[in-house]
Amino acid sequence: QVHLVESGGGLVQPGGSLTLSCLASGSVFAIKSAHWYRQAPGKERELVASITVRSEITYAESVKGRFTISRESTKNTVYLRMNSLRPEDTALYLCNAQILTTEFQTSDNWGQGTQVTVSS
Repeated sequence: QVHLVESGGGLVQPGGSLTLSCLASGSVFAIKSAHWYRQAPGKERELVASITVRSEITYAESVKGRFTISRESTKNTVYLRMNSLRPEDTALYLCNAQILTTEFQTSDNWGQGTQVTVSS
């Protein structure tokens, strides 16, 4: 069984920065690809950033130049560095990852999310 746990959210002033972490644990052999989504109240879930098994990276237009996705394979962790935060970045941030398990099967997993609030 695989678990994803996000951390690093919180309250930050406009212009501030946060780094979110997504830790994969359990029967994890490797993280194949990973994605950060966000969901604000009353809005649809939005794909924010992705990193593939070949480390190809894509971003939503709204966060390009401000957010950076990365991963540390030895720690089974994916990060989202968020700079120049705006009130409109306020949302629940969720991690989704495709995991190669120790049984060499691919498992699609979601975390519970971490809340980011940007406000003065």
